[in-house]
Amino acid sequence: MAGVGSVVDVQGTVADGFEPVRDAFAANFTRHGERGAAMVLYREGEKVVDLWGGTKTPDDGESGPEASGGDPEPWTQGTAQVVRSVTKGVAAAVPLLLHQRGQLDLDGRVSTYWPEFKAAGKERVLVRHLLAHRTGVPVLDTPLTPAEAVDGISGPRAVAAQRPVWEPGTAHGYHAQTYSWLLGELVRRVTGRTIGRWIAEEIARPLGLDLWLGLPEEQRGRVGRIAAVEALAAPAAHGPRLRPKRSVAEAYRDPESLTRRAFAAITPVPDENDPAYLAAELPASGGVATAEALARFYAALIGPLPSARTARSGGRLFAPATLTMARTEESAGPDRVLVVGTRYGLGYMLHGPACPLLGPGSFGHPGRGGSLAFADPEARIGFAYVTNGMRRGVTADPRAQALVRAVRTSLAAREA
Repeated sequence: MAGVGSVVDVQGTVADGFEPVRDAFAANFTRHGERGAAMVLYREGEKVVDLWGGTKTPDDGESGPEASGGDPEPWTQGTAQVVRSVTKGVAAAVPLLLHQRGQLDLDGRVSTYWPEFKAAGKERVLVRHLLAHRTGVPVLDTPLTPAEAVDGISGPRAVAAQRPVWEPGTAHGYHAQTYSWLLGELVRRVTGRTIGRWIAEEIARPLGLDLWLGLPEEQRGRVGRIAAVEALAAPAAHGPRLRPKRSVAEAYRDPESLTRRAFAAITPVPDENDPAYLAAELPASGGVATAEALARFYAALIGPLPSARTARSGGRLFAPATLTMARTEESAGPDRVLVVGTRYGLGYMLHGPACPLLGPGSFGHPGRGGSLAFADPEARIGFAYVTNGMRRGVTADPRAQALVRAVRTSLAAREA
């Protein structure tokens, strides 16, 4: 049984030179209160780290309707997890690939594809504004219920009718929840397919990924249950304990702030363990994946995978020009929602103080509560960490950061 602060028997393998990653992964259970997690690293198209440990179900009495009672289930190599906003990075590949195939103009107006969207002063919103969180619609004047959020109709209708809270294109702010309906409806209008179906048919199946936006019922038993974990007080030797700046904390407390309103676009907070939520297609927050699938996905964005079952570019998803667009800075500076300085490319967070990745060329996406996935073309890596132990914070979870530092150390030692 993996309790908070306990020593866990870490399973899996690491290639020679990546032992610091195993050490950091194991230390997360004792230093950071990890419950259940997995981490995978691809380098040059080959898997060099594959680790998992802890429990897939809570060990604190919160068994829930999907648990069978008794001792918590161990996390296994095939355990999948709701990855919250890590989903945004997977979903962002869809419009970029549509552009790559000549089906979508990133400099075109969203209303060209979705006429209803031009209402309330949004007629000049560009597709690239949507991807770079510049649309000005991070909030809904009337939040959606959990049932409305997943019905496929209410969300697109609400964002189409919503008046922007800033002039589109002039500033940026994290579209925490509304990104689901903005991106999902755009893809549906362009392709005639839901975004979950498009990902399944064009990305997950060809690459052999255990990754779903809209979890099939037969896969439900593989999914770890999300539950909150408390941060442990870290010894001074392991660095200071991170606390939000006062302005950030105040923004989360203020019910009228863009911060609170953006995260409350679905009210009340949905149960992310609910089968109906898992089956929904919410590209802002509802993806389910294994760490293996996410690392492999990011590895495929930047280079071919030898074992990929696809004829397109030998398994590589992004052409060089698309890769450049994905990680070219579109938004930078004060984020009107997150209240810190953030950097975005087209659909991806970029390396910076608010979201530290491996290095300046890295691009990917964190998930609120802990999970993280990204690629670094210069280091030729695809990285993924998933967890079911949710902690406060959006962009720089200490468990994920410990693993990133260990990867950086391992790569530097190999190059020395």
